[in-house]
Amino acid sequence: MTLFDLSDRIAIVTGGNGGIGLGMAEGLASAGAIVVLAGRNAEKGEAAVRRIAQAGGEAEFSEVDVTSETSCRALIDTAAGRHGRLDILVNNAGINIRKSPDILSAAEWHTVIDTNLTSAFICTHAAYPHMKRTGRGKIINIGSMMSIFGAGFAPAYAASKGGIVQFTRACATAWAKQNIQVNAVLPGWIDTDLTRGARREVVGLHESVLARTPAGRWGDPKDFAGIAVFLASGASDFVTGAAIPVDGGYSVQG
Repeated sequence: MTLFDLSDRIAIVTGGNGGIGLGMAEGLASAGAIVVLAGRNAEKGEAAVRRIAQAGGEAEFSEVDVTSETSCRALIDTAAGRHGRLDILVNNAGINIRKSPDILSAAEWHTVIDTNLTSAFICTHAAYPHMKRTGRGKIINIGSMMSIFGAGFAPAYAASKGGIVQFTRACATAWAKQNIQVNAVLPGWIDTDLTRGARREVVGLHESVLARTPAGRWGDPKDFAGIAVFLASGASDFVTGAAIPVDGGYSVQG
């Protein structure tokens, strides 16, 4: 359908070389977008590029340190300069340090906040002039179930993901009249490297997730291809400021 066509659109996905980011990047590429996969691990990034190419999509890898403002701005400006514009930005890069608030250090707090939240601000700030110039833009910020629920083992992560939702709403309000839509996606428990670590560290997590999730399974990164295409395409032109769970029903359970 033309409504979901992303042919020749330029997209950047931070943390796009694996997990949810790669699932979204594959969806964008399958709809016709040229996708810049941004991450720290070049070997992993090039493997992701080959995977998208083998499926008939177009992608490239760009190395970035999202904790560096200089690196974030270079990522955005270089990609926009090389391709002549920037249409889609997915702020997906994220980490977690699982410690209770009383033992989490200030340095660890800043590491998580800078990676998950500050990087989204900087990349979005850098992307805005390019989108304003072309008269349209789609920004997708990745939150979490921790945007909604509390967890004693993830204070910095939860703070960053709660902040992502409020930052999304602020940008959506500020830029709606400039035809720039900004939305958040709230993943449930998805089978990624990050959550495999959580399952090793949090006793009973696997069983409790399955018990609470109506779909009866952990999510797969491929489950994010569709929401990425929807929020990046003309199909969502009147959707902005939303925070959409993709969680198999986890968040609707009492």
